[in-house]
Parts: sequence; C-alpha cells; structure tokens
Amino acid sequence: MYRAHLLAELSVRPMLADGAMGTQLMARGLPSGTCCEQWNLDHSSEVESIHREFADAGCDLITTNTFCGSTVGLSRHGLEECMREINQRAARLARRAAGEGAWVAGNIGPTGDAISPFGQITARELSNIFFKQASALQSGGVDAFAIETMSDPEEMAIAIKAAHRIQGVPIIATYAFGKSGGNFVTLTGATVSEAIDRAVQAGADVVGANCGTLLSIEDYLRLAEELVDAAGETPVIVQPNAGSPVVRNGKTHYAATPNDLAALVTRLLDAGVQIVGGCCGTTPAHLQAMSLAMGEYAKARKD
Repeated sequence: MYRAHLLAELSVRPMLADGAMGTQLMARGLPSGTCCEQWNLDHSSEVESIHREFADAGCDLITTNTFCGSTVGLSRHGLEECMREINQRAARLARRAAGEGAWVAGNIGPTGDAISPFGQITARELSNIFFKQASALQSGGVDAFAIETMSDPEEMAIAIKAAHRIQGVPIIATYAFGKSGGNFVTLTGATVSEAIDRAVQAGADVVGANCGTLLSIEDYLRLAEELVDAAGETPVIVQPNAGSPVVRNGKTHYAATPNDLAALVTRLLDAGVQIVGGCCGTTPAHLQAMSLAMGEYAKARKD
C-alpha cells in the first residue's frame, strides 16, 4: 500500500494511532530514570520491535520514541549533543517498522521549563529548540509531527509555529487534561476551548488530547465531546490512558482491558473523533482490540 498524504487519508476515513512507548520499554527492561530516547541508539532492535508490534496490531500512525528528544530533555541525561542522531535514528526505526502501510509521526513533548518571565527560557530560544528537533525528525523520514502532552497553550503555540517552518509536514497537537471542579483543564489551568483555540490559531492540522490525568473511560468520552465542539472543522484525536493508574507494590497498574478500550472506540467515533489511539498503559493488545472495533464500525456504517 502506498502512503497517501496523511491529511488526505484522514479526510476519507478515521485512523488509529499507536499506544504507549514507555510502557513497552519498561516491560523490556528499561530501568526507572533511564533516558528512553537513548534506547534508539543502544537498544534499537527493541524500539523497532515495539513499533512493529503496534503496526501489526493495525495502527495507522506509528509515533517515534522521542518524547523527551529535544536538547532540553536530553540535557538532563548529558545527551544534548546527540539530539540530531537520536531523533534521526528514532524516525528511521519507526519508518522501517511502519513500512508503506502506516504513517510515522515525529513525537515532540514539552520541555518541562517555564517560559520567561516565569522561567529562564525565552520564547525565541524555545522556538529554536523545537525547530531543531523537528528538523532532525523530518530528515529521518517522518510523515507528521505529534506535539503532545502539552499543558501550556503558549508552549504549544511556539512548538506548532516552529514545526510549521518545515513546510508540508502535518502537525498533530495534543494536550494532557485533568479535572478541576468538574471541568477539564490543563496543568496550567487552560480550559478545553482555550487550549484548542490556541493550537488551531497557531496552525495545528489535528488537535486533541492524550494522557489525561486521573481520567476514567467515561471522562474521556465527555472530554472528546468538548474537544470536537471546540475544534470546529479541525480534525480531533483522542488517545486515552488504559484507565486511571493504581500503584501496587511499587508498580503502576492500569485497569482498563483491551475490551474496555475497544468499546470506547465506537463511542469516540460517534462523538466526532477522527483519530483514536492509546497512551499510558496501552499495549499492542489494547490497540489490536481497538483496530478490530474500528473495522467493525466502518463495516456497520457502510452497510
């Protein structure tokens, strides 16, 4: 199958993004506190294997192992000089695993630093940081950028505009939402409408949410409805965690089963979501069940 342009494909059918990279790396022995992105260099076969499992599960969108792959994120492990090599390798690993049957999204996460005057980093410095990472990912062969788990709409806008300096690459922009007083807000207090409007105005091609903080399956459905309403004509993506995490004996467990998330797929699509996927705790088994549910949904609509 030859890959069409991602947005052209999305205009004719819903798509399935992949699941949690970190969960899979830890299952393969990644020690706590270790740099996930370094595994692109030191354990590349393991990273490629994870991508391949998600592709084999039916995922249309394979996301690179570069969430903390900016110079800022890598500097916390003394790896900032390896930024370009790490991101290029990550893109090539995902591209090889995806083949021609799936698209590759270059993952760009938040820096974790507050923007001046509340922090030390300026907007211009931040823009250059995001642009350099996006450039490295693009040179490795990504089909899109996935700017995800953002909490500050200002940082999101800077990242989107920086990525837009690389022409022709669609931008998927997602926030992490939690609940406050019964309302969905980001960690910085932005509402759904405020956050999504900022991303759309900055030029995002797809907007939505991933990695909700302590959100239930029902919460994700309600959040999806608000996202679709706020996004207007812009396509929406929702990537829920496998339920709220519970720590037992020092280990994090997620209660939602593959069947739980498969049941959510139909409801998200009915709500107007155009890309569904998974975040923390979701495995290839979860995504395979979601893929089957998406196929049944498409068949029922066709009939």
